Amino acid sequence: MAEPTLEEQIAVYQREFSDLDPEVERVVSAVTRLARRMNTAYDRHLADLEIGTAEFQVLKTLVVSGDPYHLSPGELAKDLGLTPAAMTHRIDRMVQAGLVTRERDETNRVRVIVGLTALGREKWLDAMRMGADFEESLLCDLSADQRTSLGDMLTLLLRRVEDAS
Repeated sequence: MAEPTLEEQIAVYQREFSDLDPEVERVVSAVTRLARRMNTAYDRHLADLEIGTAEFQVLKTLVVSGDPYHLSPGELAKDLGLTPAAMTHRIDRMVQAGLVTRERDETNRVRVIVGLTALGREKWLDAMRMGADFEESLLCDLSADQRTSLGDMLTLLLRRVEDAS
C-alpha cells in the first residue's frame, strides 16, 4: 500500500481526531517525512562508500574532536550514546576495515586510543561531499532568502525540542 499524500494523511487524521490543527500537522508531518527520506538517501550514499551510519558516526566524532583525531573508546561511547560493549564491537569492525586504529596510550598503558586512519578520513570526506551535493539539490528551488528563513524557522523548532529534553 502506497503512503498517502500529506493532504490525504491530514484529512484522515482530521476525520478521526477533530481537534487536530491541520497547519500544525502539515508542518510536523512534512518535517517527519522529509527527515525519513533524507535518512534513506544518506544511507544509500554511505552504502555506496561501503560504510554504514554507525561507522560514519564514529568517523564524524573523531573528525569533530580535531587533530590528531584520537579519542578513547569511552569518550566515543559517551558522545554516541552507546554502551562500552557496543562501542567495542563497532571499533572492532572498523579496525578490520582499516577505518580506525586502536592503540595503547603511550602516557597511560591502561588506556586505549582510537585514531582516524587516512582511509577513514577519506571515507568521511567522500560522505560529506555526497551529502553536500544531495543537500544542495534538495534546496535548489529555494532562494538564498528562503533558505535563510527556513533555516531560522527550523532552528527555532529544534531549540524548542532540545530545550524540552
